[in-house]
Amino acid sequence: MHRALLLIVFWMGVVVVSHAQTIRIATFNVSMEASNYLPKNVQPSGHELFEHLASGKHQQIRNIAEIIQRVRPDIILLNEFDYTESEAKGVKAFINNYLAVSQEGIEPINYPYSYSAPVNTGVPSGVDLNHNGSGTDNGGDTFAFGLYPGQYGMVLLSRYPIESEQVRTFQHFLWKDMPNSLLNSVQAEDGTDWYSPQAKAVFRLSSKSHWDIPIRINGNVVHVLASHPTPPVFDGPENRNGKRNHDEIRFWVDYISGSAKADYIYDDQGAFGGISSEAFVILGDLNASAEEGDAYKDGIQALLSHDSINANMIPTSKGASLHTKNSVYAATHTAFWRMRADYVLPSTKLGEMTDSGVFWPIPQDPQYRLIQNRQASSDHRLVWIDVQLAAGHQ
Repeated sequence: MHRALLLIVFWMGVVVVSHAQTIRIATFNVSMEASNYLPKNVQPSGHELFEHLASGKHQQIRNIAEIIQRVRPDIILLNEFDYTESEAKGVKAFINNYLAVSQEGIEPINYPYSYSAPVNTGVPSGVDLNHNGSGTDNGGDTFAFGLYPGQYGMVLLSRYPIESEQVRTFQHFLWKDMPNSLLNSVQAEDGTDWYSPQAKAVFRLSSKSHWDIPIRINGNVVHVLASHPTPPVFDGPENRNGKRNHDEIRFWVDYISGSAKADYIYDDQGAFGGISSEAFVILGDLNASAEEGDAYKDGIQALLSHDSINANMIPTSKGASLHTKNSVYAATHTAFWRMRADYVLPSTKLGEMTDSGVFWPIPQDPQYRLIQNRQASSDHRLVWIDVQLAAGHQ
């Protein structure tokens, strides 16, 4: 790896890594969900993405692969990548048929390790969540908006081994079990609770899922904390999505704050608690900005200002600054619709952040073809940071 500065010495059968190593970590909302490949108002079957992954020829997916090949992250979270139980049809097909194939002459890239798991989108709840008197609406009464289970899923790709047995998922954590959550403040216009007791008893916090994925990098263990909170819009005056977005982000604030704040959190295996002393990085499309947009800003502000987060270097691009010339925040935008939504937030214990950026070429750049509209790749941009890990042993 061209960013690795390593001197490896074999001593008494032990590999000693004597120099620090710089790794690149990224997040990218790739819009790789079935409805993206269909005309508007056409109901997706949920298989469209996997058909295109098998062909290796879909231009939009080829462009996404080319962007990843050009940036070359060591670890990358892909948001809005449809989930399937078959890795061969899903993540492995993307790796083998697109990433491992040169796009426009760019060097292929391989990720020998990956992680994906079920998400809450499109999963029927059995209760009335959208307050229309029915508990069977497709999309409206699912645990999170989705027209089929697995829509808008997540995938993590890594050049380094994933400690699979140590992965924690929080797909089934109930919103009502978060202390001082905003759930009970979601009210109809007449002042009554929006969600019935039956709904509160089953309603899950995560609109997709929250994952804690430990990755071993030359003796270091880095916890990748991945999520994709709901957009804080597409609701009504009750602002149920805005309040859920806030609490989905607050989940990580509590999770990284030690036992005093995280004792209430339980994972899908029944284990309680968060992390406090471990090195971590928070990845994902958080659908919130501390300065712009419709989110409850104190949620994302609490995360960005957390003592354990190194938020000193904000990824920027010249392309974004030109896209919205009248905004003082434009250079930090990560989405075509003009907001910072996507984050790579390393912990202070992870190491020194040495560089960062957003893949957003300016219109005069030949690579602009890769992002010129949503059909070219996605309405989001790939966001990356470089971190110099401390030396470790394995």
